[in-house]
Amino acid sequence: MNQKKTNLKKPIVRTKKPSKVIKSASVTSGARSWFKRRRLWQIILLTVALILVIFIAFMYSLSTWYRLKHRNEPLQLGVSFSATYARDMGLEPKETLEAMLKDLKPSRVRLVSYWSEHEQEQGKYDFNELDWQFELLQKYNAKASLSVGLRQPRWPECHFPKWAEGKPEAEITKPLANYIQETVNRYKTNPALGEYQLENEYFLKVFGICQNYRSRDRLISEYNLVKKLDPNHRIIVTRSNNALGWPVNEPIPDASGVSVYKRVWDKTITKRYFDYPFPGWFYGSLAAIMEIVHGKPTILHELQAEPWPPSGAIIDNSLEEQNKSMDAKRLKLRAKYGISSGVRTIDFWGAEWWYWRFTKANDPSVWETGKTIFQEAKDK
Repeated sequence: MNQKKTNLKKPIVRTKKPSKVIKSASVTSGARSWFKRRRLWQIILLTVALILVIFIAFMYSLSTWYRLKHRNEPLQLGVSFSATYARDMGLEPKETLEAMLKDLKPSRVRLVSYWSEHEQEQGKYDFNELDWQFELLQKYNAKASLSVGLRQPRWPECHFPKWAEGKPEAEITKPLANYIQETVNRYKTNPALGEYQLENEYFLKVFGICQNYRSRDRLISEYNLVKKLDPNHRIIVTRSNNALGWPVNEPIPDASGVSVYKRVWDKTITKRYFDYPFPGWFYGSLAAIMEIVHGKPTILHELQAEPWPPSGAIIDNSLEEQNKSMDAKRLKLRAKYGISSGVRTIDFWGAEWWYWRFTKANDPSVWETGKTIFQEAKDK
């Protein structure tokens, strides 16, 4: 009887053990077989897809951390202003800037100091136009983000005086440094000055008329010059529009600026309007990297809020064409897009056009939407 019980138990034990081994071997064999059946390009594609998923998850996690960390900070909204651009649109510059300050009530305004305008004759400086802009900002309690250097916002980006055109970079470096010094010394004690922007998208090659004036040594030298002349105000260096990567080389600015263009006319390949695919949180992840690596803040220094038509000046295009890349509805969505990044300082690009649309095209919708956006930011 005992012998029979022993014999009955043995087959039960032996049956279970081989089944696990066979099952495990079957899974391993199946996985190997699956990979063997894949072609090389399929394996490469799957590997790239996996890396991309991991990268996106990592960047999104950084953005989430950044948004949560800064969510209770005040939202500061500003605008860019160029008297030259306003004049080109048929607007009166002083009236335009005062309307922005009075109606929109921005906390900050990015002003330009075009070399071509303020030193038309070498060694002779005329800052009258920039002076009244600072006076208006002081009147309405707004702070200036003053752009300095050769490359500044608005076409042709590099604003040469006539006497400096066509000269090699080595020959304009000293006169340009002299001009920057005059500009900084004039406004560094002005109550309306908030900060400087040094150059504008300095290394961007595909836009503007700048020849090959992108020496890093010159940028470093200008940064050191401004910092020496005025150690009390921060310096912003702006990265190129929608370019991948991040500035890790010198100079490391006090704050990093980002230009954000969402909908533009693609004249090179598709010949149609094109929306950059970056979600708002993408810029939050870049801001997080800058903060983690360098301990420096980031601002959206140029959030597109005006049309980018197929050709010519904006105002030379019909309102219908303008609406294809920017109108009141798109402006509201663009504001939400910028705020969704988690970055708490945002300067809108194109407020001169808002005012043109209001006063010259008899369409107040964009201007009124802008007023609502700025008011809602103050109420939060």
